[in-house]
Amino acid sequence: MTSVDLLALLPLIVLAATAVAVMLLIAFYRSHMLSALLTLFGILASSVILINEHPILPRQITTLLILDHYAFFYICLILAASFVVGVFSYGYFKKREGNHEEFYILLLLAVLGSAILIASSHFASLFLGLEILSVSLYALIAYLRSGDNGVEAGIKYLILAAAAATFFLFGMALIYAELGTLSFSQVASKTVDAKNVIIYSAIAMIIVGIGFKLALVPFHMWTPDVYEGAPAPVSAFIATVSKGAMFALLLRYFTLVDIRLNGPLFFIFTIMAIGSMFFGNLLALLQNNVKRILAYSSIAHFGYLLVAFLASKEHAFMAVSFYLTAYFVTTLGAFGIIIVLSGGQREVDRIEDYYGMAARRPLLSGIFTVMLLSLAGIPLTAGFIGKFYLVKAGIGSSLWLLVIMLVINSTMGLFYYLRIVVALFKETYKDEPSIATPKISLAGGITLAVLTFLLILIGVYPGMLIALIQVANGILL
Repeated sequence: MTSVDLLALLPLIVLAATAVAVMLLIAFYRSHMLSALLTLFGILASSVILINEHPILPRQITTLLILDHYAFFYICLILAASFVVGVFSYGYFKKREGNHEEFYILLLLAVLGSAILIASSHFASLFLGLEILSVSLYALIAYLRSGDNGVEAGIKYLILAAAAATFFLFGMALIYAELGTLSFSQVASKTVDAKNVIIYSAIAMIIVGIGFKLALVPFHMWTPDVYEGAPAPVSAFIATVSKGAMFALLLRYFTLVDIRLNGPLFFIFTIMAIGSMFFGNLLALLQNNVKRILAYSSIAHFGYLLVAFLASKEHAFMAVSFYLTAYFVTTLGAFGIIIVLSGGQREVDRIEDYYGMAARRPLLSGIFTVMLLSLAGIPLTAGFIGKFYLVKAGIGSSLWLLVIMLVINSTMGLFYYLRIVVALFKETYKDEPSIATPKISLAGGITLAVLTFLLILIGVYPGMLIALIQVANGILL
């Protein structure tokens, strides 16, 4: 490995070193503020180093990792989202008794695992990144052990994730036994000619592992319970960073395979897309818990993303990248409202908790309304432009059935988002000022304001984001 390769790996090294630094800090001096600040500094330093390394990209670092412009874009995206989660987490845990410094070690390791996933060019590094991310999430989900929901959610995710990892690992073993390699590029080239039962079985098992991580139907059943039981910042992390990293990996690998030329694979992902859109939206209609609504909404949104994923290469990357960015901003903003409003007793996650909040918190109610309207795809928001690109990608590749399903389900989704908006402006039916009117931290308020600004900016003037995506687009095609 050359010195340039080590330089290219420096952002990942900084994340790992920051996790060790936070652990050593906790060993000698417990301070929630210092642990949070060191974590945010490490994520920010990793981002700055990565941006400064742009001129030396792309770099193939052994056969395991590749840091190209594609990885650059998505790692920057997850680092930005992780920074936001870190800011929200400090205010969230500050309201709760006990020591919470270890949370930031787990958060940094989860970010590191996500970055390795994105940069993977080999199934071995993919599995390493996946397990670093998964093991961190086991503890993060059950981090608050004050109630039964958190422990239950952690155990449920542990068991199901372990089962999904078993399928994934067995699929890798079958690929190696049949093809003699685990490199993405070599597997992709050999898979084209190796149309046999073993290869199809291996790919099916890998799809099970990927489908679980993305919570695609029929591997979605863990999602609402985990979102509800996990601390709100962790739910936000799973909905954005964890799923975004896995989808970036999915797009990288299956772009090499060219899924449109493989009939069985194309059919499987089509069924998963339609099922995720319909089941995600239909089940969200039945919920009275905001976190569960956002959980089922997330299932539907990744079903929408599969429409662009199944489009031809020239349409897929732009649509997926733009929509994921818009989804990150919007989802972090929606969960951010839950986080800043949640006090030390419990989280503000029931719809009735938001009755009449517009009268008490007009600014926060306005931000929440904008976030929900963006998730619904209303014009002048980032969500609308994102769905426009998804529809454009689907039409450009003649995926008419999927486009029609996307439009129908987007209309269905509007109903449950508007339920929450109506609750904000509804007359309060019970007096619980301690639940919906806590003091908002300065950092949390500024972060929400920035997310709202970005959401509107992307919706009104998407050109800057499109230009950033096009830089990576030229590398991938």
